[in-house]
Amino acid sequence: MTLDPLQYAIGGVSGGLVGLTLGLFGGGGSILAVPLMVYLVGVPSAHMAIGTSAFAVAANAGSSLFAHARRGNVKWRCAGLFSLAGIVGALVGSTAGKAIDGQKLLLMFAIVMIAVGALMLRGRGHLGDQNSECTREKAPKVLGYGAATGMFSGFFGIGGGFLIVPGLIASTGMPTLTAIGSSLVAVAAFGLTTAVNYAVSGFVDWPLALIFVCGGVLGGWLGAKAACRLAAVKGALNVAFALMIFVVAGYMIWRSLATQSV
Repeated sequence: MTLDPLQYAIGGVSGGLVGLTLGLFGGGGSILAVPLMVYLVGVPSAHMAIGTSAFAVAANAGSSLFAHARRGNVKWRCAGLFSLAGIVGALVGSTAGKAIDGQKLLLMFAIVMIAVGALMLRGRGHLGDQNSECTREKAPKVLGYGAATGMFSGFFGIGGGFLIVPGLIASTGMPTLTAIGSSLVAVAAFGLTTAVNYAVSGFVDWPLALIFVCGGVLGGWLGAKAACRLAAVKGALNVAFALMIFVVAGYMIWRSLATQSV
């Protein structure tokens, strides 16, 4: 696949937006990355956009994880268990996703986003327990959520953070800010697993992915700082995250339906 210089420049700006979202919400990077690559950068293949965004989001998640870890927002044991179970799920999901028509995949992705956004709004008053840990009793629940989230992540070609954050909250009771920081471990793991699977089939544009990553490093640093400030206001992170999901999902549904009606 060959893109012109302007498309690559737009890719760098788009990467900055994705990095900002990852640092701010822990998830949402691929929610933005896939539609940005398809509708703004102009990547002609939905599968190519999914595979390329998976790698870029994995790398940007690593950068944002470093920023959150410095602020003590990561529960490493919980993140590790979630990631291990999710990697297996991501392999299964990404294999199935490659067999589905690209435009149908984007439409299904948007519908799932709306459902998750509604759940985030419903739990906006959740404060969580800062001392919550992944005990032996909680481990099966964490592993179950991790495997299910990984399957969704691989199927839709996403880092999965917008599913991981509510999954960590539901399975451990941790605060939203801690779930955001911890989710980045799994986002990176899921995204890399999906990217490798897509790369084997030739569905990764490496130059575009690297440009995306470069823009995302700065965005991730700014997003992590903003997340800490929003966390001081009860429910603000949940509401902002949900609103972002609704806006992007609505746009994706509109574009998918418009494409199918042509």
